[in-house]
Amino acid sequence: MIRYITLGAHDLATCGPFYDRLMPTLGCERLETPAYGFGYGPKGGKADLWVIKANNGLPPTYGNGTMVALDAPSRKAVDAFHAAALANGGFDEGKPGIRGGAESNFYSCYVRDLTGNKLSAVYNQPE
Repeated sequence: MIRYITLGAHDLATCGPFYDRLMPTLGCERLETPAYGFGYGPKGGKADLWVIKANNGLPPTYGNGTMVALDAPSRKAVDAFHAAALANGGFDEGKPGIRGGAESNFYSCYVRDLTGNKLSAVYNQPE
């Protein structure tokens, strides 16, 4: 159902390096670099996550209650995603761990990027 996701960035010069360090924890990399931002996706794939300047020229904003959840290949990748976000200026919104009770396999973390966009990395398989 979702074709791609765009996240507004206050400053591409700082947000690009943030995502360049964050996305490899999920097996993704920068695939495209047009003038308006950066496109990320799996190596050899297509860019599905875009970090961009707002097209209308107004400052980018984030939505209260809006979040992008990204698939992680393992719990270790969720941990690495969280650590990379914090090490590169992101903000903690929820440390890695099981959500949904002891019987749940939903392992996730929550962070905010440099602009305030909320991101989650999720692994939902038995370990």
